[in-house]
Amino acid sequence: MLEFEVNDMTCGHCVSAITKAVQAAAPQAQLDIKLDSHRVLVNGAPDATVIEAAIREAGYSPVRV
Repeated sequence: MLEFEVNDMTCGHCVSAITKAVQAAAPQAQLDIKLDSHRVLVNGAPDATVIEAAIREAGYSPVRV
């Protein structure tokens, strides 16, 4: 499982944007996004770099935990 802290994820729109970005980059990945703790958990992703890049391209600043 990959875990990212995304402190600039602050609302439902952010969750939706990150979800779409990650699913486009890794369709097989399963996400668990915790808005209150600013955490994005990803299962089944082939590469952390791909997921991190997708979140950045969506306009956010992920930090791998």
